[in-house]
Amino acid sequence: MLLPVPLLLAAAPAAFAGGGTRRWFGGRGESLRADAQAAKDAAAAAFYELDTAQRDLRISMETITAVDNSPAARRAAEGFAALGERIDAASHTYIEAVDAHDLDRDDLEPSTASKARDELTKAKDELTRVKTDLDRFGQSLTPLLDKAETQLARLAPAVERARQALLAASNALDAVRGSGLRADDLAARLAALAPELTKLNQGAGRHGVPETIQRAEQVVHAADAVRAEAARLPERAQEIDRRLVSLRTRAQALTTRAGTVDPVLSELRRRFAAACWQDLQHVPEQAARSVRQAEEKIKEAAEARAEQRWADATSRLGTARALLNGTDEAVSAAGDRLRRLNAVAKDPQQEIDRTRFAVRDAQRLAMTGRHTPDPRHARPLDDSVARLDRAVAALEGRHPDYWQFLTETEAVRNTAARVVSEIREERGTGA
Repeated sequence: MLLPVPLLLAAAPAAFAGGGTRRWFGGRGESLRADAQAAKDAAAAAFYELDTAQRDLRISMETITAVDNSPAARRAAEGFAALGERIDAASHTYIEAVDAHDLDRDDLEPSTASKARDELTKAKDELTRVKTDLDRFGQSLTPLLDKAETQLARLAPAVERARQALLAASNALDAVRGSGLRADDLAARLAALAPELTKLNQGAGRHGVPETIQRAEQVVHAADAVRAEAARLPERAQEIDRRLVSLRTRAQALTTRAGTVDPVLSELRRRFAAACWQDLQHVPEQAARSVRQAEEKIKEAAEARAEQRWADATSRLGTARALLNGTDEAVSAAGDRLRRLNAVAKDPQQEIDRTRFAVRDAQRLAMTGRHTPDPRHARPLDDSVARLDRAVAALEGRHPDYWQFLTETEAVRNTAARVVSEIREERGTGA
């Protein structure tokens, strides 16, 4: 049966209210629900943006703290932790606001929708403020992050260089051993680097970026040194062999030369005062002793060479060379003494003239551009003139000490040369 139209219209509200359908508030109610939903969506977007920014910045902070332990880096870590607390608080407020209001409820009251809108808007605003501060903080990290990224960019190449340096050193050592040289000391030095390679392989995450870069550089330096010494080892062995032959020959020659000292001393004793040769009378004995000692060191060096103890061989050869040098000088001094004494005994005037010329040349330089000489220059030159005169006068005795005379004239010339050097240095600096 059909109902009259008025009755049908009267029954309509009851029909829409039952059966699980949404309660109807009219236009304003739905508008508040929509506003609240929009506020919820905006808050969710702000929450997502803040969470993304925090995760990105956390990666930057981990990069910085992995590399940098400076006060600035520690302050940055503290600042990020403080921002993290603010982010947690803002996120908690947002989540509470979302959980407190079910905007899809059928019986959502307009006042509840309005309250939800306000709380969600407030949560969104706080999330936005914290993100703004987070962004500003991230910008302040740029210098620290650039520095850290530069360090990280150095890390992999540094570790690779260390590995390649170790490989090159190992190959060089193998080549040396293949030529018959043991190179035990180099092998031990290379083996000592194995723990360092282990630490490099363990990575910077365990040992730190700066420490790993530094360790890699140290390994490169040590491995390069082993490689270079291994490459030089065959040449070093050949050089030691050459020096052994050379020093043996020199020791034999000095033995022969030392035998000429006794005749020289005999002539010195016969022709000149004792003061001219007394300091030389022990030369033959000292020369023979030094040559014997040198020969013993040469023998020890040869044994070390045979056992491939390169450092010991080099050290012994150095000692032998020093002994032979001293012997050579002592033997030469005897012959040179006789030659100089013969020359001055024959014609002392040549030595006198040579010395006077040196003093006068210094005096002329001291007077150049001056009316009176500087006392600092005139006094030692005047003393030198008097010293030379005394040395010449000493030659008038029956048994003149020609060696003392030569010592004095040499001292006078040295004084003149020193004064000349001082004058030129002062004038060269504008004094």
